[in-house]
Amino acid sequence: VVGTNEYKDTANSDVVVITAGLPRKPGMSRMDLLEVNAGIVTDVTKKILEHSEDPIIIVVTNPLDQMTTLTAEVSKLSKNKVIGQAGILDSSRFAYFISEKLNVKMSDVYALTLGSHGETMVPVPSLCTVSGEPLVNILSKDDIDELVSKTSDGGAEIVGLLKTGSAYFAPASSAATMVKSIISDSNEVFPVCAWLDGEYGINDVYLGVPAKLGKDGVTEIVEYDLTEAEIDGLRNASVAVKDKVSELGSINSQ
Repeated sequence: VVGTNEYKDTANSDVVVITAGLPRKPGMSRMDLLEVNAGIVTDVTKKILEHSEDPIIIVVTNPLDQMTTLTAEVSKLSKNKVIGQAGILDSSRFAYFISEKLNVKMSDVYALTLGSHGETMVPVPSLCTVSGEPLVNILSKDDIDELVSKTSDGGAEIVGLLKTGSAYFAPASSAATMVKSIISDSNEVFPVCAWLDGEYGINDVYLGVPAKLGKDGVTEIVEYDLTEAEIDGLRNASVAVKDKVSELGSINSQ
């Protein structure tokens, strides 16, 4: 392992993780970060490609969905090779709140969130389980809705507690999990920000969905049998992300 501030030391990388950007601060929405971080991510992406010809790039910088889209546009890499990290982190937060509510081990909980990394996050209670038992059979809709709300606000809560920055350990762990699956070509399924081309009836957008990760990046988008409400949430999230991505164009034209 080599610590460095020089891009030349990243030469011929198979996988590169972009974390560079202004950290989120108390009172700052993810959208507040858009303009400054767009410039940073554009510069970093160009410098990565000066030293690595065809890497897989994992984006962690917020606003996540827009920064992943921007990285793909700037890099001109295949869409399967540009992936955003968010769903693993958000799903872990959802699992934690479920375990806390039920006073069970977090390892006994399977939780899943899709959609955007932000206000239109789509937790998927229909596929969540506790020791194999469906969550919807254990908690009331009101209780689940409360946990969903806490999950959506999880990042902002951490920002408020840290005062001077945003979450770092959990995002790092989530990115490392993705890298491990890619370099080992395990094709494990993770919720990640991936390019959709008709899956779930959604086209031409980076969105949080279940995807297999292997040596070529995203090797398959996995289409789960979601409820009608969850599908609607996912489609609404795709519209919201497209609207937010359009703001990148206005920034670039300034």
